[in-house]
Amino acid sequence: MIRDGKLQGWLSLPVDTLPVWATLNGVSFDGVSIGPLPGKEDRGSTVIARRHLKGGHEPPLVTIPRDLILSLERIHQHAKSDSDFRAVLDGLDEFGRTARGAILSFLLMQSFTACPSVVNKKGVSGPFTEYIKYLPMEMLPTFWSPAECDLLTGTTLAPALSAKLKSLNREFEQLRVATANIPWCAEQWWDEVDGILEFDDWLQVDAFYRSRALEYPGVGDCMVPCIDMANHSSGTGTAAIYEVDNQGNAVLLLRDGKNIEQNGEITITYGDGKGACEMLFSYGFIEDEMESARELFLDLSIPEDDPLRRAKSAVAKCAPGFKIVDAEDGVIFEGAYIWIICVNEEDGLSFQIQQTVDGAQELIATWQDEPVHGFEGFRSMLEQDPLWDVYHLRAVSILQERVASQLQDLYGSDDRVDATQHGDGTGIRERAWHLAKRLRVLESELLEKAYSYYEDQVSRQDRPISDDLHIDMDGFRQDSRSTIHVCSTC
Repeated sequence: MIRDGKLQGWLSLPVDTLPVWATLNGVSFDGVSIGPLPGKEDRGSTVIARRHLKGGHEPPLVTIPRDLILSLERIHQHAKSDSDFRAVLDGLDEFGRTARGAILSFLLMQSFTACPSVVNKKGVSGPFTEYIKYLPMEMLPTFWSPAECDLLTGTTLAPALSAKLKSLNREFEQLRVATANIPWCAEQWWDEVDGILEFDDWLQVDAFYRSRALEYPGVGDCMVPCIDMANHSSGTGTAAIYEVDNQGNAVLLLRDGKNIEQNGEITITYGDGKGACEMLFSYGFIEDEMESARELFLDLSIPEDDPLRRAKSAVAKCAPGFKIVDAEDGVIFEGAYIWIICVNEEDGLSFQIQQTVDGAQELIATWQDEPVHGFEGFRSMLEQDPLWDVYHLRAVSILQERVASQLQDLYGSDDRVDATQHGDGTGIRERAWHLAKRLRVLESELLEKAYSYYEDQVSRQDRPISDDLHIDMDGFRQDSRSTIHVCSTC
């Protein structure tokens, strides 16, 4: 299944042979099958109704034996009978004890075991050795070319994608270092001439996991064959739910009141609240019905001239930024980091060195002599202060400035993206261009809504809006080089 690296040379299995694999491994289907939708073969495989299905009256549509649920527990069980894989997992230490580390390593090992060009086979074959051959190549942004990634300039996906690729490189290097002393790994994976593993191989197993992992009750993050073929639809479009039955098997159940005609699609939800950025990042698409970016995350940094900058950075354990969430009555912002930025020593924030019970020293923060733990609950402390309105206004001004900066980046690259040639022979695929363009539109609309909402909040607090703070959106789009100044010392 890993075809971009050296683990290639074999074709994926046609999905119409999947029933044979399912029968051999105890998977049962009732009224459904897996394959392309009639007339929509270009959308890939999905779960299809083979008869009229009536919600509330159907047995499980798909039942997957518990031994096929690819969870952290299942992988550790497999490692007990696969000494080659156990050596890899043990070498990864803490990373190998996480669901992500264990599952990615397992998928990589199964791909290696299945590859016909490997002469000296290692690892124990199992159901997943064949199942990974049914998994399609995912068009996640981690596989986009540099020119395609450049289309994301100004979106929140651009920094997220850059950080993800760096993280994947670190993981791949960790795998190399952890297994370099295992003789067969050194020879077959890492040899400079004959070594078979490449970074693209790690990208592919990451894509398998990120786009197909489900969170099962009582199991945690895992992959479930066949059920992971179901496509996504949110809200009322979601046709089925996935659960674990009383025997620990994974089951796909039609929702009560949901009727599906013969040859109709059985969809699940990958998460109704997920924003456009996360959908594109993790699954490689944006819903056609999505009318809003829903949410986006903007990073924040503590100003260089803040005298408590180093202490704040050392103590803060929260994400350095804030999330904007689209809401019917405005825009909600979430994130503790903003409150660290908008108060200082003269307000009552201080830091001191404290000795722990084991004799070590640690830096702790206090707010008006009360200890602050992690800053996650810091807002509630500020809300009790008589100057809360001042702190809140500072936060809103900082948020508005950050939103304006993001809009400037988006607008500043719009003309270039619009003029970019795409399609056959250009090096930029049509699908990548259209996805990037759609993300840009959705995020700019939410950012504009957020900016206007913050402006209204400032106005309601009887604070005149300075000429520097106000932005005429139409003019701003035309002159993306405008310099925007926002007062942050309210």
